[in-house]
Amino acid sequence: MELTILLEYAWVLLLLIALEGLLAADNALVLAIMVKHLPEEERKKALFYGLAGAFVFRFASLFAISFLVNVWQVQAIGALYLLFIAINHIVRKLLIHKGREKNQEAEEKKKSGFWGTVLKIELADIAFAVDSILAAVVLAVTLPETNLPKIGGMDGGHFLVIFAGGMIGLIIMRFAAHFFVRLLQKKPGLEIAAFLIVGWVGVKLAVFTLSHPEVSLLPYGFAKSPEWKITFYAVLILIALGGWFLSKEKNELPSKEESEDRS
Repeated sequence: MELTILLEYAWVLLLLIALEGLLAADNALVLAIMVKHLPEEERKKALFYGLAGAFVFRFASLFAISFLVNVWQVQAIGALYLLFIAINHIVRKLLIHKGREKNQEAEEKKKSGFWGTVLKIELADIAFAVDSILAAVVLAVTLPETNLPKIGGMDGGHFLVIFAGGMIGLIIMRFAAHFFVRLLQKKPGLEIAAFLIVGWVGVKLAVFTLSHPEVSLLPYGFAKSPEWKITFYAVLILIALGGWFLSKEKNELPSKEESEDRS
């Protein structure tokens, strides 16, 4: 591949690592909350099953999407889904979070047993897998095509970038989630920025769909044009910088009990 193409692939992969890190941290927090009521041994087993499920569902999502990636109806559903989870998460974070403490005691009474918790984790894994793979697909499909053989209906180079993004997300969730969790605790605005990026990625998939030959509401090739790419990445960088610099920094460390719950 030419140097410019390699640099573009490397840039998208670095972007995926950052986005996957923030999403994996949020996912790890959710899983920690879901299992914290279990005894320590059962907690470890539930998290192990959760990690195993995450591998299975990400592979399944990747191979399913590789065959459906060029179907504009699937692209439209994916765009709507990414926009929905971004808006839903941000609204809940900003508006509903205040009432969380009031409902905490009631929630404690509704905790599931071991296998019920495992089932909830696996359902969460499915949602995490779809989020992760869809975000990776949107960032990869507008990359230049390579000479690598196609996998499903997808260019081999695109597939490898998406595969790398999915695996990086799993590695971060397993080994580096603690670092990203601490980062989100220190700069909580990054969580909102991460989901704004997910929403912006959803906009990118919507643009890709609208310029599909069978839809043609936007000119064909617009989604791959330099003007749109520059606009997309400029807005994305502004969101990331805004999340970093506008987030009120929290210096206090979590309590020992909270640290044990998240370990």
